[in-house]
Amino acid sequence: MFQIKKNRIYKDGKPFFYLADTCWSAFTNISMEDWKYYVDYRYRQGFNCIQINLLKQWDSSGDELNIYPFPVIRESEKRGAHLEFDYSVINETYFDMAEEKLKILQKYGLTPVLVLLWGNYVPGTWESNFTNNNLFDYEYLEQYTAYVTKRFRKYHPIYFVSGDTDFPTKETIAYYKKVFETAKNWDPDALYTFHLCGESREIPEELEAMADFFTYQSGHFLQGQHFAYDIPLELIKEGYTKPIINTEPCYEQIAPPGNIRFTRREVRRTAWQSVLSGASAGVSYGAHGVWSWHHNGQSFDSFIRKGAGFALPYDWHDALKFEGAEDMNFLKTTFEGLFPDGCIPKLIQLNEMQEIRCAYDEKKYVIYIPTNVALDVSPLGLNSENCRVEVIDLMNRKACITNWREDGECLEVLPCYEDALIVLYRK
Repeated sequence: MFQIKKNRIYKDGKPFFYLADTCWSAFTNISMEDWKYYVDYRYRQGFNCIQINLLKQWDSSGDELNIYPFPVIRESEKRGAHLEFDYSVINETYFDMAEEKLKILQKYGLTPVLVLLWGNYVPGTWESNFTNNNLFDYEYLEQYTAYVTKRFRKYHPIYFVSGDTDFPTKETIAYYKKVFETAKNWDPDALYTFHLCGESREIPEELEAMADFFTYQSGHFLQGQHFAYDIPLELIKEGYTKPIINTEPCYEQIAPPGNIRFTRREVRRTAWQSVLSGASAGVSYGAHGVWSWHHNGQSFDSFIRKGAGFALPYDWHDALKFEGAEDMNFLKTTFEGLFPDGCIPKLIQLNEMQEIRCAYDEKKYVIYIPTNVALDVSPLGLNSENCRVEVIDLMNRKACITNWREDGECLEVLPCYEDALIVLYRK
């Protein structure tokens, strides 16, 4: 079903732009009725993938389903509702419910993106210091991984072998090698990658070589937003030729406690900067309240992470309708229309602003500007005589008009209030 050709993903022989919504807690927190509503809503917004954690998300919101993939041995209040599981026994009822949810995704033609082993279950990772679930017993990794891949392969998932992880020890690497090798044995035709911790591109060479494409997350902290374009540009400069996807840009309305929340504008900026800087195989979206499936009044365990926690999420009913999701659908359709055969990131800096990102093909340049500024395009060898200009106001998702300055090399300030996309067609 899925194939990799150079730096693009194909599905059933056609180019596939990966547009995923992040719903990590789908299997543990969401009732079937709510799931049906959610899937239908995201489908109508143009999403084609849903990112899901197969296991209990350690920093999800409190849930009412009280069902887990393994029997609970004990529960304590250590580090917030600490759960200890018996990994030797698989809870069939949990995975029966998960499969019913996958059947609904299949009905809509949506691809499940399944995380096999989130970082908090693995010794040595940064999350081991914060986890509220006990570490997975290595001796049961093969049993668990074989079970889920054999059972769910008929839904043609994409697999994240890891979730939000780093790789600081040999034991950490051994865990993920075991998971990958087992999954690959039982579902050899699927696509596999590793979901890394925020603002990082560090992965052992042997694991990177196993992955069908590279994913990164530019993260949820203001000071690290430049990683949206820095990471893919570094990879390409080093000769990486497989597809690249930012699978966790900043979530809409997320923020560390006391900080300003990210709005749809920041989400848009991060996504466009990613796809025009080499992460052109797709992008993900997350709403703060959907990923953790939050209900008003429920607990939110992320509060326990000193120095790394996040402000309380919105109720999922409200978060589901954040406007940024529509911006992401617009990005997908616009990008596919502009670059049906792919694009190349332009390394040159415009206006001495690294936040301005540019990509091109043989017919056009596409430039993202994060704020309304006059734009000098002479470094691209373009001017009013040799190119035609189209401008899209990304806040309103509408075309607008700009003019050239007298020198014919600089575009005037645009008649829009936030960010914009400038398309320069060569005559």
